[in-house]
Amino acid sequence: INLIIVFFTLAITSLEVKAQQDPQFTQYFDNALFVNPAYAGSTGMLSAMSIHREQWVGFEGRPSSTTMSIHSPLSYESVGLGLTAVRDVIGPLSQTMFYGDFSYSLKLTQKSKLAFGLKAGLNLINSETSTLNTTQAGDQNLQNNMRNRINPNFGFGMYYHSPRFFAGISTPKLIEQSIDGTETNKEKRHYFAIVGAVIPVSKEWKIRPTSQVKATFGAP
Repeated sequence: INLIIVFFTLAITSLEVKAQQDPQFTQYFDNALFVNPAYAGSTGMLSAMSIHREQWVGFEGRPSSTTMSIHSPLSYESVGLGLTAVRDVIGPLSQTMFYGDFSYSLKLTQKSKLAFGLKAGLNLINSETSTLNTTQAGDQNLQNNMRNRINPNFGFGMYYHSPRFFAGISTPKLIEQSIDGTETNKEKRHYFAIVGAVIPVSKEWKIRPTSQVKATFGAP
């Protein structure tokens, strides 16, 4: 058993560790506007939502993410507008994002539409890396805190929907901005895909199975 423990310890210490940059929400379909601007106005009515996710409650520096969004079609129904705000905190790093969303829908059939969306806004980044307890005292790479760094960005998405089926692809941040002013730490481009169906089981009930895939360079 001791040999197994030693082997396992050596195995995990030899791995390269990478972490996510954008917050991850389990309720991704209820928060579709955050990743895909083409979703704006797709519900056919004024829609607003808020989600808060707290992990590892009781641990200092735990991940905490909050998002709020509102969107609606205009009187000219081919156009949809939306607003999204996100607050994400993990350890010494905090991000506050504000984005506006615009979509334009093409009517393919009487009940199906294909929407194209644009997202534009900014990411306000703060870090307190000097407060970390490090194995190397006075690590110069972690001594410079960052205050209110503003990273503007924009994104693009497509979203098809009908009463029985929906699918979308998007990348909410096209520009890989520097997080701390260096070329080493940059915001990585994230790609999202979602697909799902709406299955009526009675007059009152429907089943909505969905699946989302997220891909980022350097992550599994």
